[in-house]
Amino acid sequence: MDKIPVDIATAERLELGGDELVVLASCAQTDGALFAATVRMRPGGGAPVMHRHAPGEVYHVLEGEFVFYVDDGDRVRRFTAGPGQVVPLAGGTPHTIRNESAVDAVAFVVHAPGAPMEGFSRAAAALAAAGEPSMDAVLAIAEEHGIDLLGPVPVG
Repeated sequence: MDKIPVDIATAERLELGGDELVVLASCAQTDGALFAATVRMRPGGGAPVMHRHAPGEVYHVLEGEFVFYVDDGDRVRRFTAGPGQVVPLAGGTPHTIRNESAVDAVAFVVHAPGAPMEGFSRAAAALAAAGEPSMDAVLAIAEEHGIDLLGPVPVG
């Protein structure tokens, strides 16, 4: 793939459940260094379980609000980020991100290194396009791409 500017209007789109990723920089364009996309989460969207992966990630919220659940080792912290806010997450940090509002939320997201998250996103989108994926299939692609699914978000 050429390393040229990407027009967001014609960029590749991946559907992950109700969430949409618009691919802005792929591993092919960055020699595997990063995977960058905008993510649009519908109300109630996002990963339903806590998870961790080796790549670090940075969220720059553009519209709406994202709720972050981050395990800091002592407890799971819940916080909200809105437009203009940036949330960096170190690789290996147990977390999940959700849209708990009544409107869409949009963020620019960068994962580094990019291959695990790009691979998972593409595999999950293909699985979703084929029909309602089974939990076993989701677990298998997560494991294949180095993502540990840790279970439900702790309540309280």
